[in-house]
Amino acid sequence: MRQSLVIGSRGSKLALRQSEQVRARLLLLFPSVDIRIEIIKTTGDVKTDPLAVIGGQGVLTKELEDALADGRIDIAVHSLKDLPTTLPDGLAVSAICEREDPRDALVLSRDCDAENASLGRLPANAVVGTSSPRRLAQLKFLRRDLFIKDLRGNVDTRLRKCDEGQYDALILASAGLRRLGLENRISAALSTDEMLPAVGQGAVAIETRIDNEFAVATVSKLNHSETSIACLGERSLLRALGGGCQLPIAAHGVVHGNELRLEGLVAKPDGSQILRDSVLGPIEITESLGAELASRLIAKGASSLLSEY
Repeated sequence: MRQSLVIGSRGSKLALRQSEQVRARLLLLFPSVDIRIEIIKTTGDVKTDPLAVIGGQGVLTKELEDALADGRIDIAVHSLKDLPTTLPDGLAVSAICEREDPRDALVLSRDCDAENASLGRLPANAVVGTSSPRRLAQLKFLRRDLFIKDLRGNVDTRLRKCDEGQYDALILASAGLRRLGLENRISAALSTDEMLPAVGQGAVAIETRIDNEFAVATVSKLNHSETSIACLGERSLLRALGGGCQLPIAAHGVVHGNELRLEGLVAKPDGSQILRDSVLGPIEITESLGAELASRLIAKGASSLLSEY
Protein backbone atom coordinates (compact mmCIF):
# COMPACT_ATOMS: atom_id res chain seq x y z
CA MET A 1 0.00 0.00 0.00
CA ARG A 2 1.36 3.43 -1.00
CA GLN A 3 2.04 5.81 1.84
CA SER A 4 0.43 9.23 1.75
CA LEU A 5 0.69 12.70 3.23
CA VAL A 6 -1.94 15.44 3.40
CA ILE A 7 -0.58 18.98 3.45
CA GLY A 8 -2.72 21.61 5.15
CA SER A 9 -2.55 25.10 3.68
CA ARG A 10 -4.34 28.41 3.87
CA GLY A 11 -6.16 29.26 0.67
CA SER A 12 -4.38 32.48 -0.28
CA LYS A 13 -2.35 32.52 -3.47
CA LEU A 14 0.90 32.94 -1.51
CA ALA A 15 0.09 30.21 1.01
CA LEU A 16 -0.81 27.79 -1.80
CA ARG A 17 2.37 28.66 -3.70
CA GLN A 18 4.43 27.84 -0.60
CA SER A 19 2.55 24.58 -0.05
CA GLU A 20 2.93 23.62 -3.72
CA GLN A 21 6.66 24.23 -3.48
CA VAL A 22 6.86 22.01 -0.40
CA ARG A 23 4.84 19.29 -2.16
CA ALA A 24 7.08 19.46 -5.25
CA ARG A 25 10.25 19.12 -3.18
CA LEU A 26 8.84 16.19 -1.22
CA LEU A 27 7.79 14.41 -4.42
CA LEU A 28 11.31 14.76 -5.80
CA LEU A 29 12.68 13.08 -2.68
CA PHE A 30 9.83 10.58 -2.22
CA PRO A 31 8.20 9.93 -5.63
CA SER A 32 6.31 6.87 -4.38
CA VAL A 33 4.38 8.84 -1.73
CA ASP A 34 0.91 10.22 -2.52
CA ILE A 35 0.89 13.87 -1.47
CA ARG A 36 -2.08 16.21 -1.74
CA ILE A 37 -2.95 19.67 -0.45
CA GLU A 38 -6.07 20.44 1.56
CA ILE A 39 -7.15 24.05 2.04
CA ILE A 40 -8.01 25.08 5.59
CA LYS A 41 -9.66 28.44 6.26
CA THR A 42 -8.29 30.35 9.23
CA THR A 43 -9.80 33.17 11.29
CA GLY A 44 -7.40 35.61 9.62
CA ASP A 45 -8.69 34.57 6.19
CA VAL A 46 -12.38 34.94 7.05
CA LYS A 47 -12.30 38.23 8.97
CA THR A 48 -11.16 41.44 7.30
CA ASP A 49 -10.28 43.46 10.41
CA PRO A 50 -6.60 44.13 11.21
CA LEU A 51 -4.94 41.10 12.80
CA ALA A 52 -4.40 42.91 16.10
CA VAL A 53 -8.18 43.48 16.35
CA ILE A 54 -9.22 39.88 15.62
CA GLY A 55 -6.71 38.30 17.96
CA GLY A 56 -3.17 38.66 16.67
CA GLN A 57 -1.35 35.53 17.82
CA GLY A 58 -2.39 32.40 15.95
CA VAL A 59 -5.21 33.84 13.84
CA LEU A 60 -3.47 32.59 10.69
CA THR A 61 -2.44 29.22 12.13
CA LYS A 62 -4.90 27.93 14.75
CA GLU A 63 -7.30 26.14 12.39
CA LEU A 64 -4.37 24.49 10.63
CA GLU A 65 -3.05 23.28 13.97
CA ASP A 66 -6.51 22.00 14.93
CA ALA A 67 -6.65 20.00 11.68
CA LEU A 68 -3.17 18.68 12.38
CA ALA A 69 -4.00 17.65 15.92
CA ASP A 70 -7.18 15.76 14.99
CA GLY A 71 -5.57 13.96 12.05
CA ARG A 72 -7.30 15.63 9.11
CA ILE A 73 -3.89 16.65 7.77
CA ASP A 74 -0.40 15.26 8.31
CA ILE A 75 1.66 18.41 7.91
CA ALA A 76 0.89 22.13 8.05
CA VAL A 77 2.80 24.66 5.97
CA HIS A 78 3.13 28.13 7.48
CA SER A 79 4.91 31.38 6.86
CA LEU A 80 7.12 31.13 9.92
CA LYS A 81 6.51 34.75 10.94
CA ASP A 82 2.79 33.88 11.45
CA LEU A 83 3.50 30.92 13.75
CA PRO A 84 3.39 31.59 17.52
CA THR A 85 6.60 30.77 19.39
CA THR A 86 4.75 28.40 21.74
CA LEU A 87 3.07 25.47 19.99
CA PRO A 88 0.19 23.28 21.19
CA ASP A 89 1.10 20.07 23.02
CA GLY A 90 1.92 17.25 20.64
CA LEU A 91 2.93 19.50 17.73
CA ALA A 92 6.41 20.55 16.59
CA VAL A 93 8.17 22.36 13.76
CA SER A 94 9.91 19.50 11.95
CA ALA A 95 11.53 21.62 9.23
CA ILE A 96 12.30 25.22 8.38
CA CYS A 97 12.95 25.53 4.66
CA GLU A 98 15.69 27.64 3.11
CA ARG A 99 14.90 31.28 3.57
CA GLU A 100 13.93 33.62 0.75
CA ASP A 101 14.99 37.28 0.89
CA PRO A 102 14.05 38.31 4.47
CA ARG A 103 14.00 42.06 3.76
CA ASP A 104 11.01 44.32 3.49
CA ALA A 105 10.28 45.87 0.11
CA LEU A 106 9.26 49.37 -0.86
CA VAL A 107 6.60 49.15 -3.57
CA LEU A 108 5.53 52.14 -5.67
CA SER A 109 2.62 52.26 -8.11
CA ARG A 110 3.21 51.10 -11.68
CA ASP A 111 3.01 54.72 -12.88
CA CYS A 112 5.87 55.90 -10.67
CA ASP A 113 9.49 56.03 -11.72
CA ALA A 114 11.06 53.47 -9.41
CA GLU A 115 14.64 54.27 -10.40
CA ASN A 116 16.68 55.04 -7.27
CA ALA A 117 13.56 54.57 -5.14
CA SER A 118 14.05 54.75 -1.38
CA LEU A 119 12.22 55.71 1.78
CA GLY A 120 14.18 58.95 1.85
CA ARG A 121 12.98 59.88 -1.65
CA LEU A 122 9.26 59.52 -0.87
CA PRO A 123 7.51 62.90 -1.08
CA ALA A 124 6.67 64.76 2.11
CA ASN A 125 3.49 63.46 3.79
CA ALA A 126 3.36 60.46 1.45
CA VAL A 127 0.67 57.84 2.24
CA VAL A 128 2.31 54.49 2.95
CA GLY A 129 0.31 51.28 3.33
CA THR A 130 1.10 48.70 6.00
CA SER A 131 -0.84 46.81 8.66
CA SER A 132 2.29 45.91 10.64
CA PRO A 133 3.04 47.73 13.92
CA ARG A 134 6.70 46.76 13.43
CA ARG A 135 6.86 48.47 10.04
CA LEU A 136 4.80 51.44 11.20
CA ALA A 137 7.11 52.14 14.13
CA GLN A 138 10.27 51.92 12.03
CA LEU A 139 8.77 54.06 9.25
CA LYS A 140 7.76 56.76 11.73
CA PHE A 141 11.20 56.63 13.34
CA LEU A 142 12.81 57.29 9.96
CA ARG A 143 10.20 59.69 8.54
CA ARG A 144 7.91 61.43 11.03
CA ASP A 145 6.06 63.14 8.16
CA LEU A 146 4.77 59.97 6.53
CA PHE A 147 1.07 59.16 6.81
CA ILE A 148 0.66 55.45 7.58
CA LYS A 149 -2.61 53.96 6.33
CA ASP A 150 -3.81 50.48 7.28
CA LEU A 151 -3.51 47.85 4.55
CA ARG A 152 -5.33 44.51 4.33
CA GLY A 153 -6.07 41.97 1.63
CA ASN A 154 -4.00 39.54 -0.40
CA VAL A 155 -0.93 40.68 -2.32
CA ASP A 156 -2.83 41.29 -5.58
CA THR A 157 -5.42 43.41 -3.77
CA ARG A 158 -2.73 45.46 -2.04
CA LEU A 159 -0.89 46.11 -5.30
CA ARG A 160 -4.12 47.10 -7.04
CA LYS A 161 -4.94 49.62 -4.30
CA CYS A 162 -1.50 51.17 -4.72
CA ASP A 163 -1.82 51.33 -8.50
CA GLU A 164 -5.25 52.98 -8.13
CA GLY A 165 -3.65 55.79 -6.12
CA GLN A 166 -5.03 54.88 -2.69
CA TYR A 167 -1.43 54.78 -1.46
CA ASP A 168 1.79 56.45 -2.57
CA ALA A 169 3.79 53.38 -1.53
CA LEU A 170 3.46 50.04 0.23
CA ILE A 171 5.80 48.07 2.46
CA LEU A 172 5.54 44.34 1.72
CA ALA A 173 7.74 41.33 2.34
CA SER A 174 10.24 40.77 -0.47
CA ALA A 175 9.90 37.01 -0.01
CA GLY A 176 6.18 36.94 -0.78
CA LEU A 177 6.58 39.03 -3.90
CA ARG A 178 9.41 36.83 -5.14
CA ARG A 179 7.54 33.59 -4.48
CA LEU A 180 4.60 34.92 -6.48
CA GLY A 181 6.83 35.94 -9.39
CA LEU A 182 6.26 39.63 -8.65
CA GLU A 183 9.85 40.62 -7.99
CA ASN A 184 9.50 43.29 -10.67
CA ARG A 185 7.19 45.17 -8.25
CA ILE A 186 9.99 45.61 -5.73
CA SER A 187 10.97 49.26 -6.18
CA ALA A 188 13.65 48.95 -3.50
CA ALA A 189 14.65 46.22 -1.05
CA LEU A 190 15.05 47.92 2.32
CA SER A 191 18.29 47.17 4.13
CA THR A 192 18.05 45.61 7.56
CA ASP A 193 19.76 48.74 8.90
CA GLU A 194 16.73 50.88 8.03
CA MET A 195 13.97 48.26 8.41
CA LEU A 196 14.67 45.21 10.56
CA PRO A 197 12.44 42.29 9.44
CA ALA A 198 9.84 40.36 11.40
CA VAL A 199 10.92 37.27 13.29
CA GLY A 200 11.11 34.41 10.80
CA GLN A 201 10.34 36.62 7.79
CA GLY A 202 11.06 34.88 4.48
CA ALA A 203 11.10 31.38 6.00
CA VAL A 204 8.54 28.60 5.59
CA ALA A 205 7.90 26.27 8.54
CA ILE A 206 6.49 22.76 8.33
CA GLU A 207 4.63 21.64 11.43
CA THR A 208 3.77 18.02 12.27
CA ARG A 209 2.39 15.91 15.07
CA ILE A 210 5.23 14.59 17.18
CA ASP A 211 3.79 11.05 17.09
CA ASN A 212 3.52 10.95 13.27
CA GLU A 213 6.91 9.33 12.71
CA PHE A 214 6.53 9.04 8.94
CA ALA A 215 5.63 12.71 8.51
CA VAL A 216 8.46 13.84 10.81
CA ALA A 217 11.05 11.71 9.04
CA THR A 218 9.87 12.78 5.59
CA VAL A 219 9.57 16.49 6.28
CA SER A 220 12.88 16.73 8.14
CA LYS A 221 14.68 16.22 4.81
CA LEU A 222 13.59 19.76 3.84
CA ASN A 223 15.16 21.42 6.87
CA HIS A 224 17.80 24.03 5.99
CA SER A 225 20.36 24.15 8.78
CA GLU A 226 21.48 27.79 8.55
CA THR A 227 17.94 29.10 8.19
CA SER A 228 16.78 26.96 11.09
CA ILE A 229 19.58 28.18 13.36
CA ALA A 230 18.93 31.83 12.53
CA CYS A 231 15.17 31.54 12.96
CA LEU A 232 15.39 29.61 16.23
CA GLY A 233 17.48 32.47 17.61
CA GLU A 234 14.95 35.04 16.40
CA ARG A 235 12.02 33.08 17.84
CA SER A 236 13.83 32.65 21.15
CA LEU A 237 14.20 36.44 21.38
CA LEU A 238 10.49 36.94 20.63
CA ARG A 239 9.47 34.30 23.18
CA ALA A 240 11.64 35.85 25.89
CA LEU A 241 10.13 39.27 25.21
CA GLY A 242 6.66 37.79 25.50
CA GLY A 243 5.63 39.21 22.16
CA GLY A 244 3.93 38.12 18.97
CA CYS A 245 3.78 39.18 15.35
CA GLN A 246 1.45 42.08 16.19
CA LEU A 247 3.90 43.89 18.46
CA PRO A 248 6.65 46.27 17.25
CA ILE A 249 9.42 43.68 17.65
CA ALA A 250 11.93 42.81 14.94
CA ALA A 251 14.88 40.45 14.64
CA HIS A 252 17.31 39.14 12.07
CA GLY A 253 19.86 36.35 12.47
CA VAL A 254 22.72 35.51 10.12
CA VAL A 255 25.02 32.51 10.42
CA HIS A 256 28.71 33.12 9.78
CA GLY A 257 30.62 29.84 9.94
CA ASN A 258 30.02 28.46 13.43
CA GLU A 259 28.61 31.68 14.83
CA LEU A 260 25.23 33.39 14.80
CA ARG A 261 24.92 37.16 14.73
CA LEU A 262 21.48 38.08 16.02
CA GLU A 263 20.09 41.60 15.92
CA GLY A 264 16.91 42.65 17.70
CA LEU A 265 14.69 45.71 17.94
CA VAL A 266 11.82 46.89 20.09
CA ALA A 267 9.99 50.11 19.26
CA LYS A 268 7.51 52.46 20.82
CA PRO A 269 4.25 52.05 18.85
CA ASP A 270 4.43 55.57 17.41
CA GLY A 271 8.07 55.17 16.40
CA SER A 272 9.27 57.95 18.70
CA GLN A 273 11.76 55.58 20.35
CA ILE A 274 13.59 52.49 19.14
CA LEU A 275 15.81 50.15 21.14
CA ARG A 276 18.26 48.05 19.17
CA ASP A 277 21.06 45.65 20.09
CA SER A 278 22.86 42.55 18.84
CA VAL A 279 24.73 39.48 20.08
CA LEU A 280 27.27 37.15 18.52
CA GLY A 281 27.93 33.61 19.67
CA PRO A 282 28.31 29.93 18.77
CA ILE A 283 25.46 28.28 16.88
CA GLU A 284 25.30 25.54 19.53
CA ILE A 285 23.64 28.01 21.93
CA THR A 286 21.31 29.67 19.44
CA GLU A 287 18.29 29.84 21.72
CA SER A 288 20.39 31.11 24.63
CA LEU A 289 21.62 33.91 22.39
CA GLY A 290 18.03 34.93 21.72
CA ALA A 291 17.27 35.00 25.44
CA GLU A 292 20.46 36.99 26.11
CA LEU A 293 19.52 39.58 23.50
CA ALA A 294 16.03 39.86 24.99
CA SER A 295 17.60 40.50 28.42
CA ARG A 296 19.74 43.27 26.95
CA LEU A 297 16.74 44.93 25.35
CA ILE A 298 14.71 44.60 28.57
CA ALA A 299 17.57 46.23 30.49
CA LYS A 300 17.33 49.15 28.07
CA GLY A 301 13.60 49.56 28.71
CA ALA A 302 11.91 47.26 26.19
CA SER A 303 9.19 46.12 28.60
CA SER A 304 7.93 49.65 29.18
CA LEU A 305 7.82 50.30 25.41
CA LEU A 306 5.82 47.13 24.75
CA SER A 307 3.43 47.84 27.59
CA GLU A 308 2.20 50.88 25.67
CA TYR A 309 0.81 48.75 22.86
